[in-house]
Amino acid sequence: MARMFGAAAVGLLAVAVAQAHFAYLVPADDGSAVKLVFSDTLDPDTKVNIEKVGGTKLTARDAAGKETALTMKKGEGFYEVAVPGTGPRVVYGVTDYGVLQKGDAKPFRLAYYPKAVVGGPADKPVGGPLRAEILADGGAGKVRFRVLHEGKPVSGAEVSVLVPGSEKATRKAVKTDAGGYTEAFAASGRYGVNARVTEAQAGELAGKKYEEVRHYATLVVDVK
Repeated sequence: MARMFGAAAVGLLAVAVAQAHFAYLVPADDGSAVKLVFSDTLDPDTKVNIEKVGGTKLTARDAAGKETALTMKKGEGFYEVAVPGTGPRVVYGVTDYGVLQKGDAKPFRLAYYPKAVVGGPADKPVGGPLRAEILADGGAGKVRFRVLHEGKPVSGAEVSVLVPGSEKATRKAVKTDAGGYTEAFAASGRYGVNARVTEAQAGELAGKKYEEVRHYATLVVDVK
C-alpha cells in the first residue's frame, strides 16, 4: 500500500496547520484528570461544538501497562475525564471524525489520536489503536519529538509545536529528520505538539467514499 507523509503528500490544505483545530488531551496540574479540547491551543475553544469529538474513546495506561477505559463528562468547551492511579501514566484516544471533503478536493477520512503524559516522563510508544503517534525524547534543553506511523518513524513529517514561554506559548513549525525526530527544544514547561500523516488509501465509511486517510496525532507533555 502506497503511503505519503506530511501535508505535501497530497497538496497543501487551504488552511495552514497552525490555524487548524486539533483534539488535545490537557492534564490537570495534580494529574487527577485530563480535559479533551478541540482547539488551536491547549485552552478550550467555546466557539467550537465540542460534540464533534464526543465519540472519542479514551484509555489510561499506567507504568505497569495496565489499561483502563475512561468515561468523559461534558463541560463548557471540553470533555473532562478522571485519570485513575498515581505516578507516570499515559492517556490516549482515538477520534474517528468521519469522511470530509473541501470544495472540489478529493474526499478524505479523518482521524485524531490525542495523547497526554501525566505524572512523569514516558518514552515508550502506545502503539495498537494509535496509528499515528508522537513521542517526547529528552528533558529541558534537549527535548525532541518523534513522529511514528504504525510504529515506524516518519521522515519529513510536518510538525507544529506549541513551545512554552514565560508569558504564553509560541508556535513553531518544524519537520522530522530521517529518524522521525524534530529539532531539539530548550524551554521547560508544557508542550503541545501535533503532526499529520496521510495515507493514499481509498475506502468507504457509512456510505461515503474517500480517497485518502489523514491521521492527526497530538501530544501534551510537561518537560522539566
